[in-house]
Amino acid sequence: MTPHAWPLYGLRIRTPRLELRLPGLELLDELAAVAADGVHTPDAMPFTIPWTDGSPAERGRAVFQHVLSTIACWSADHWHLSLAVLHEGRVVGRQDLMAENFAVTGQVETGSWLGLAHQGRGIGTEMRAAALHLAFAGLGAAAAVSAAMTDNPRSLGVSRRLGYQPDGLSVAALRGAPVTLQRLRLERGLWEKHRTTEVRVEGLDDCRDMFG
Repeated sequence: MTPHAWPLYGLRIRTPRLELRLPGLELLDELAAVAADGVHTPDAMPFTIPWTDGSPAERGRAVFQHVLSTIACWSADHWHLSLAVLHEGRVVGRQDLMAENFAVTGQVETGSWLGLAHQGRGIGTEMRAAALHLAFAGLGAAAAVSAAMTDNPRSLGVSRRLGYQPDGLSVAALRGAPVTLQRLRLERGLWEKHRTTEVRVEGLDDCRDMFG
């Protein structure tokens, strides 16, 4: 895809095993297929918005529409970068980085999911490390925040390995019932102390102004 009209398509974040990029239509279709195949076991629900409750086709369409919506609604004051994660040339999941009024707050938020078939190999940690490198080293962020349900040890484990610290609890509604979320915060100093993954960013200068 020629990135002239939307230079974010030229952004690449690479780690020893992964490449993260904004997906064009072909990659987006692959990403939707990964979601359709499942991102968690049927007895779990790690998301406060239960978008995975639908059929495989509905899950795929939800992902397809969501990524396109992040492009359509992008602004320098309110942006949501939704990246396809590729491992050995295959799409395996999605890593998001988002912010509101980033130029003022210096704060970003992360979110992600990984196809069920690709879990348990450290990919989740590596792709979050890639997003954090973009935020801190690339964009000069001061802090990153995240959250996970208290009964989601995998997500909490990723955050712990990357240096996040507990930042209190909050309660959300899920399917008409309350769930408890552990909020997490990573300041720049702790990111620098815990960073171990080699990350390279390409194409950022062409789209830096889009991040405010």
